Amino acid sequence: MQRGSDRLSPHRDDEMKHELEGLLRSGHPTRTEEWRDPEPAADDEPTAAAGRVSSGPLDGPALRLELARRLNRSDFPLNRHSLVRALTAQHAPEPVIDLVQELPKDGTRYASVQQILQALGLEPQR
Repeated sequence: MQRGSDRLSPHRDDEMKHELEGLLRSGHPTRTEEWRDPEPAADDEPTAAAGRVSSGPLDGPALRLELARRLNRSDFPLNRHSLVRALTAQHAPEPVIDLVQELPKDGTRYASVQQILQALGLEPQR
């Protein structure tokens, strides 16, 4: 008979080892939902899995990712004013909203994220 300060049974120890095996082997969380992670991402970690934007400058790919994350297909077509309103409602970061506010105020309606990037000059016209 083992006498020690173990709070858990050997059976529960084996269950916990099995649950953490993927994390220990891969070195990163293996769950799809953040709330299921044994240790959620810290607030200052700019990771895509946690839904954060990198702290670097917003170039074409980074802005495309952020716009695609915040806008749905049903939101389009959008003009500049409704685009800013939709991004504000989706709690988009300030740099994204600032870039979108640089769009022309001529009432142009954008049918896709690609058209928005082209209007901002961040993606070549095809």
